[in-house]
Amino acid sequence: MPKELRGVLPVLHTPYHDDYSIDYDTLGAEADFAYEMGADGIVFALASETLRLTQDERFAVAEYLAKRNADRGSFTMSVGAESNVSAAQFARQAEGAGASAIMAIPPLSVSLGEEALRGYYAAILEATTIPLVVQDASSYVGKPMSVEFQTRLRLEFGERVYFKPEAPPVGPFITALHAATNGEAKIFEGSGGTMLAENYRRGITGTMPGTDLIDAIVALWRALERGDDDKIYAISPLIGAILAMVHSLDGYLAIEKYLLYKRGIFKNRLVREPVGFTLDPPALAEIDRLYERLQAQL
Repeated sequence: MPKELRGVLPVLHTPYHDDYSIDYDTLGAEADFAYEMGADGIVFALASETLRLTQDERFAVAEYLAKRNADRGSFTMSVGAESNVSAAQFARQAEGAGASAIMAIPPLSVSLGEEALRGYYAAILEATTIPLVVQDASSYVGKPMSVEFQTRLRLEFGERVYFKPEAPPVGPFITALHAATNGEAKIFEGSGGTMLAENYRRGITGTMPGTDLIDAIVALWRALERGDDDKIYAISPLIGAILAMVHSLDGYLAIEKYLLYKRGIFKNRLVREPVGFTLDPPALAEIDRLYERLQAQL
């Protein structure tokens, strides 16, 4: 039976062999590592380089991770695409593979009005029966979706519509979305941990950070659950300092893959090209210093 989406749900990063084919053994080890660190589920999403994979690879990853997940927690698969037909196909396949939920960013190649955007999400919802996380990825790509639009989507399609708002300022957006749905909406955040303390207190259901600092994110989430401010403010600023070094999706990928490599989970730091950001030696040295301080707090 599909697991409930809640808590700490890390977004897996895609490891590659030297020829840029997917390294499934390492991907499985990454999922295992996430659960060993206390994760409540796993996610394959935009920061997993989904849009850099072929259609066949996306299908194969969904099948592989659903089996590897083995009901240890929830498994959410990203199904965003550039057409209603493609997104619905990805969604049906993910559900058939055994995903607990699906998540979708809007199309990126066209600027959509709300009626067209509604049709896109309707196509996904009508093709499936599992929860859909509506991901407003506008902190990286696209344009923000209004609170009013997202609220109407939930009113029309019911409680299996979840949300992951990323349009800044994220915190007030979470509060507004809660208010518009009488506090009933399930909302997830994707700040990587930089705004987790604030957003937790705004009533989020869970967080979807990277896998690289999953031990720190789990420790922060547990500290928030028990109201341990000393631990919260020992961990949170260090996570924020690491992730504040860049402000792009490729920047996050560079840091997260570097730390996964540093921790011995990944065999290399490869990101499928073209790549818009790389870390230089001073940045790597600063990440190392911050990472060591963070580990000392755990």
